[in-house]
Amino acid sequence: MNDRSRGLSLIQHHPAEGPGAIAEWAASRGLRLNVFRADLGQLPPVSAQPLILLGGPYESNAGPAWLGTERQWLTGCLEQGAAVFAICLGAQLLALGLGGNVRRMDRSETGWTTVKFTDGQALKVLEWHEDAIDLPPDAQLLASSDQCDEQMYRAGPARVGLQFHPEWNGESVATLNAYFAEESPLPRGEPDNAAHAAVFQWLQATLDNWWAASGDVTKTP
Repeated sequence: MNDRSRGLSLIQHHPAEGPGAIAEWAASRGLRLNVFRADLGQLPPVSAQPLILLGGPYESNAGPAWLGTERQWLTGCLEQGAAVFAICLGAQLLALGLGGNVRRMDRSETGWTTVKFTDGQALKVLEWHEDAIDLPPDAQLLASSDQCDEQMYRAGPARVGLQFHPEWNGESVATLNAYFAEESPLPRGEPDNAAHAAVFQWLQATLDNWWAASGDVTKTP
C-alpha cells in the first residue's frame, strides 16, 4: 500500500547538492520532504514509494561502493513499481536501472544551456555533466540540447529523467561555487533571476504532473 502521507523521499548524493528549488515546491504543496544522504549510507527501505533522485559528481557506471549499493536499492524499488523523478546522476541511475546505458561525452556541457522540448517549447537551464544517456527500452525522449540529445525522458507515466538541473536556484549555484571553487564552471556574480524564475515555474508544473501521476500508478487497486 502506498502511504503518501509519510512524505516524499529525496536521495541526495553530495553535501553541496541539496534539494534547492524542489524544497520550495514541496513546502508550497504541503509535502514533507524526507532527505536521505546516499553518500553517507542513508537509503529508505525498498518500496513502491515515490522517489526524487538528485545529481552528484560521480560516474554512474563506476562510482564509489555506496553508489553500487544505491543502484541495487533502486532496482528493487523499480521492481515494486516506484515512481521516480531523477536529475543528472539520478537520471543516469534511473536509465541504468531500466536497461539503458550511460556513456562519456566528447566534452562536458556546463553553465546556462537552452533545451528544446519535443512540444516546441524551449527553456534556458543550468548544466554540469560529462556523461550522456542512451535511453532505456520504450522510453520517450522529451527534450534535447545542441550538445546532448538526451536531456529529458519519460519511461512510463511516472518515471522521468532530466540531464539538466532545474532544482539549482541562485543559492544552489553559490553553494556549488563555494564548495568546488575554481573547478566549478557555473556562473558567478549576480544570479540571472529571470532565468531562475522561468525554470522554477517550469519545475513546479512538471513536479505537479509527476506527483499526480505517481499517485495514479502506486495506489492500491
